[in-house]
Amino acid sequence: MPVVKLRERGQLTIPYEYRKELGLGKEDVLNVLKIGDVLILVPRQLVGDVLSRKIESAMKKKGLTLRDLLNNLREQRKRCAAETHAKRKA
Repeated sequence: MPVVKLRERGQLTIPYEYRKELGLGKEDVLNVLKIGDVLILVPRQLVGDVLSRKIESAMKKKGLTLRDLLNNLREQRKRCAAETHAKRKA
């Protein structure tokens, strides 16, 4: 069982093999549960993080860049504005 040292400001390092196995990376968030005299660390995936990873993966599969998405968004806004103004004139 690996042993970790608690640092001055309450920080500790999770062993590499555990981080790798759990897919933990820099800036990931963990829930800390206190049960009796035991602390349990549980990986917490934020909804935004999960969503952004899915979007990033889908973009890579399609070969899209952020610029592609922004350009498409501009076109969609133009089209929507044109349709909205056309309905108001009618």
